Amino acid sequence: MKLSARNQLKGTICSIDTGSVNDIVKIKLSSGDIISATITKQSVQELGLEVGRPAYAVIKASSVMVAVD
Repeated sequence: MKLSARNQLKGTICSIDTGSVNDIVKIKLSSGDIISATITKQSVQELGLEVGRPAYAVIKASSVMVAVD
């Protein structure tokens, strides 16, 4: 897999919350952190996503915001 996105975080799918149109896929990283992604139900099916399966969270952003209290 080659992508232009530099942030490719490998983990394991720890849950898939099914909605009527979209599903929320949670990927647990080796650090213990969890990243959530909302994707279409069709994408979940086409990718064959299942709890316990390895997957990547790929993050591509043109801007990052920083905030402080």
